[in-house]
Amino acid sequence: MALIAFRRRSPLPPAEAWRRVTDWPRHSAHVPLTRLSTEPPGPTRTGTVVLARTGRGRLGFDDPMEVVRWEPPGPDGTGRCRLVKRGGVVVGWAEIEVRPDGAGSVVSWREEARVRLLPRLFDPPTAWAGRRIFGRVVDTLLAAPPRSAGGPGRPDGPGRGARRRGT
Repeated sequence: MALIAFRRRSPLPPAEAWRRVTDWPRHSAHVPLTRLSTEPPGPTRTGTVVLARTGRGRLGFDDPMEVVRWEPPGPDGTGRCRLVKRGGVVVGWAEIEVRPDGAGSVVSWREEARVRLLPRLFDPPTAWAGRRIFGRVVDTLLAAPPRSAGGPGRPDGPGRGARRRGT
């Protein structure tokens, strides 16, 4: 399994950082050739399936991920989400944690993923690519200006400025 792990500091309060990094359709604007949707539509909760469709037309694959832990930030400001990848091509899990850090927050992302079609010797480059892609997604989501009147699922545009910590 390829381990993908990183942390990002943000000036955003934990509830806002959580809202941004768990707004699954917004990830679509930043992950190449991938569209995310949820079943059932609506707010995420335990049991929600996040479906990532990667590819173009018939050339692609689905990466269904079931939310098995959904704990938005509570009184202590910490939120946790765990997704289990149940696809035929990609298997593994991902965990997202948002916690308070001074006036802002820290987002921690840990994921183990395996592309079944690739030999294990591809795990290190998969981990490297995952850190780069998902790290950039989180950086952009945290740095984006507040959501416009465009509504949920709409990208807020490119952003910069989330500070990196860890790898």
